[in-house]
Amino acid sequence: MTRRKTVQVRIGNIKIGGTAPVSVQSMTKTDTKDVKATVAQIKRLQNLGCEIVRLAVKDIPSARAIRQIKPKVKIPIIADIHFDYKLALESIAAGCDSVRINPGNTKNKSGILQIIAACKKKQIPIRIGVNSGSSLTQTPQGLVNLAKKTIKVFEKEKFYDIIISLKASDVYATISAYRNMAKQCRYPFELGVTAAGTGYAGVVKSAIGIGTLLAEGIGDTIRVSLTAEPEEEVIVAKYILQSLGLRKFYPDVISCPTCGRCQVDLQKILSEFNKKLNASGFARYGLQNKKIALMGCEVNGPGEAKEADIGIAFGKNSGLLIKNGKIIKKVSAKDSIKELLKLI
Repeated sequence: MTRRKTVQVRIGNIKIGGTAPVSVQSMTKTDTKDVKATVAQIKRLQNLGCEIVRLAVKDIPSARAIRQIKPKVKIPIIADIHFDYKLALESIAAGCDSVRINPGNTKNKSGILQIIAACKKKQIPIRIGVNSGSSLTQTPQGLVNLAKKTIKVFEKEKFYDIIISLKASDVYATISAYRNMAKQCRYPFELGVTAAGTGYAGVVKSAIGIGTLLAEGIGDTIRVSLTAEPEEEVIVAKYILQSLGLRKFYPDVISCPTCGRCQVDLQKILSEFNKKLNASGFARYGLQNKKIALMGCEVNGPGEAKEADIGIAFGKNSGLLIKNGKIIKKVSAKDSIKELLKLI
């Protein structure tokens, strides 16, 4: 794919747009005033590979808490602002790395100008986050029009460290809005399908909406919005990027869907493998660019396992352990993951 050309901005130590990799964001779900809980959640996110985190700033104490939170974490912090521009000013004073404002509910023109001036002084970017749930219109063109109107205010003040988002809960509306906006500016985009929901529904909506745009070269940073723990958002985001070849976080695990030919409990074996070799393990063993095959029967198993860097082609209660196309040994199903990890 050819990525859309954009200007580049920086949130803390993370570059957004230009030739920078598409970054992974999430948002804490704690009360920001609870510094201990918020820091603990951010640390879990950064350990999973989250690169930017957004905090809900709903009152002045939440804004001031950023001053205590920031020194305890390693990833940049975005202050999420709605309604009251003074919350943005307080967050900027507390040391946030970026501010998100919602033009659908932050309409105090004087306040917006003060936010721009404060961010310009601190040299931090602003995300203009248009959201269908809080704008006067939920049509794609309405989202684009509101973003363009807000951008004009920023540009009049000669402020260009801008990131744009145009999020709707409807997948088609989201895709249409971003496609339209991509033709009209060179600012980087944060992608997301807002209020995507929970479980399979939320994951699939996010994957289709975000993935479609990324496949067209549109998008510079992503946040998956799920009614779930933020750790799930990060994992889904990473798999979206990896499935399109934009980033490498995990080994490429090939496993068959199983059928009546399978004579081992492949689901159990695969679950054990994923549990024992988690994301930090992948990085530790340098497996992000490797292909690992766990195949359940003789139809496609030997071929897939031989094409992978490491694999097991199972038969009846046992399998052939294969590395770089060569059979290493025969292993029992119950010892297969232990032998695979030993080989790794």
